[in-house]
Amino acid sequence: MNKRLIKTVVGVVLLGGFFALVMLSFGEKVGGYMNFEEAAASGSEAHVVGQWVRERPVRYDPARNVFTFYMQDAAGAVRRVEYPNPKPANFEDAEQLVVMGRMQGDVFHAREILMKCPSKYNDMRALQQPQPSSDTAPMPAWPNE
Repeated sequence: MNKRLIKTVVGVVLLGGFFALVMLSFGEKVGGYMNFEEAAASGSEAHVVGQWVRERPVRYDPARNVFTFYMQDAAGAVRRVEYPNPKPANFEDAEQLVVMGRMQGDVFHAREILMKCPSKYNDMRALQQPQPSSDTAPMPAWPNE
């Protein structure tokens, strides 16, 4: 057989194996957006969107470095969420949460928390509102003029 043909076949096989390995690894890591029930059934990493249940206890255990709270998903299920870090900044201001991690039993173990705060969007709405007319007000002068 020709050496060039052998090298081509070996290269294609190695490339195919590498591609299959990447796809298997990536498929286990990201399960997409799910609710708590789907995340538990899949057993893979998931993104769960929901809201913090303010009526339930919130706790930070400094000995274990675990922040615990309860979250309600879009389907209405409430689960305890454990996050191996202190409480994120602006947690109380969050309008919506996205937790990324895995379900283990009835507890969601989050490796990351994203917060969607209304203040970020309100600032943009204020900029998009029509501004009052400045026809009657004089333009301010520059300090050096």
